[in-house]
Amino acid sequence: MLVVVAVPAEAEAVLRGIGGTARRVPLPGGALDRVAHPTGTTVDVLAGGVGPGAAAAAAATALTALSAPAGDRYDLVVSAGIAGGFAPVAPVGSTVVADAIVAADLGAETPDGFADVTELGFGTVRHTPAPATVALVAEALRAAGVDTLATGAVLTVSTVTGSAGRAAALTARHPDAVAEAMEGFGVAEAAARHGVPAFELRTVSNPVGPRDRSAWRIGEALGALERAFAALPWPALPVLSTQTPPNPPNPPAPSDPAATEPRAAGRPQSHRADPPGPRRAPKEAGRG
Repeated sequence: MLVVVAVPAEAEAVLRGIGGTARRVPLPGGALDRVAHPTGTTVDVLAGGVGPGAAAAAAATALTALSAPAGDRYDLVVSAGIAGGFAPVAPVGSTVVADAIVAADLGAETPDGFADVTELGFGTVRHTPAPATVALVAEALRAAGVDTLATGAVLTVSTVTGSAGRAAALTARHPDAVAEAMEGFGVAEAAARHGVPAFELRTVSNPVGPRDRSAWRIGEALGALERAFAALPWPALPVLSTQTPPNPPNPPAPSDPAATEPRAAGRPQSHRADPPGPRRAPKEAGRG
């Protein structure tokens, strides 16, 4: 199993929760920590950097470098760490399990508002973890005494929300959102391209909204992250995660010719459509 976090402090919290003695495993451009859970599950913990690009690159590097030479592969990839929570559903100190991993700001601003990449016809903005995995993890956390637990969409953003207006806009577009972070979608994209299932687990350090560092509870969130990883049902996770295949990176085009045309940017959005739209020529893709 591969766990990808952003920074070393998150990796340390995850490793404390797993227990055991970790050893360093070199990777191109860095290294990860490998530890054997008491149940026998081998877990690699990688601090891949901040943001979806760094997370995707780090996850893809581990998936490629550590799977191919041995003729083996990871069974599951987990994006983890601390996050901002949307009040009131995910207050500070709560734990969040993603039932959807959404790229919330990947798209284009138009005169009619924001249009995501799926609307523009260039790909997907949503990965859906296996429902059985989400349910199993949530049940295990509740059984371990996690009182404040939220399940919903975790938004991946490249710019952290710092105003009430931005928070309101995100919740209007994503009413199922429970948290905001910066790496989940990048990790899920890398996993999908390698055919490996993924899910996301976060603990909340601050509310999504006006930026107020005095209100952040990073230590509390890291403690919650440690407890969450101590409570995970490790042996059952890879088995259940394979019940729903990961989103394919390049699905076939729809049979309806009209469906191959990008929708107008001002039309209502549907963020629940998992199949991405058809890919366009590279020179078109950067023209919002």
